[in-house]
Amino acid sequence: MDQDTHFGFKTVAESEKAGKVAEVFHSVAKKYDVMNDLMSGGLHRVWKHFTLTTSGVKPGDKVLDIAGGTGDLARGWSKRVGKKGEVWLTDINSSMLTVGRDRLLDDGLILPVSLADAEKLPFPDNYFDAVSVAFGLRNMTHKDAALKEMCRVLKPGGKLMVLEFSKVWKPLSPFYDFYSFKALPVMGKMVAGDADSYQYLAESIRMHPDQETLKAMMLEAGFGKVDYHNMTGGVVALHKGYKL
Repeated sequence: MDQDTHFGFKTVAESEKAGKVAEVFHSVAKKYDVMNDLMSGGLHRVWKHFTLTTSGVKPGDKVLDIAGGTGDLARGWSKRVGKKGEVWLTDINSSMLTVGRDRLLDDGLILPVSLADAEKLPFPDNYFDAVSVAFGLRNMTHKDAALKEMCRVLKPGGKLMVLEFSKVWKPLSPFYDFYSFKALPVMGKMVAGDADSYQYLAESIRMHPDQETLKAMMLEAGFGKVDYHNMTGGVVALHKGYKL
């Protein structure tokens, strides 16, 4: 029997969520990078840079970028692993993946690309040195299953990095809520011609597990050690899970 789950603040059947999330990202794909810069004031670049520079990824490593979208992290991983390394750009959404692939090609980077569901990764056990997912975990229907898959494909000693919106510092909440629910949909309508998708994105952030809950979920998924680092007052957190 089909279970219910969250799609933003709405309750939908689990079987419907992936399709609804797909509609959102098919809609926003072409304006995704412009909106990211606008919504975050460019801070998403700082958050991703921190993820890359604190990753420990080195030349020759194999890295999997899940829900990699327009390719920001994949580009960064490629520079770090060099010609002897291997970086896979994956996403479940074909529109986002196409934009990411084309952007990488425009930069002269030819990376393997896969249309892949994070809950059923098409990769062997113990293959990657590092796995990353930036701003994608909250859109997954079965986060526990996806985290277990990420753990499975990592080598022992490998690391998962989850960069995601999280629980903001309480004094900032009123301002953050006003910005999220009033300003973002307006910007979405003006720039991307789509207010509803950005309303969903704001709601999905509120429904995502907070820092400690996500840490517990990663431990439950099989990671031997998990820590996290808050950025911008908890607007975003970087969780690192280590496979022992």
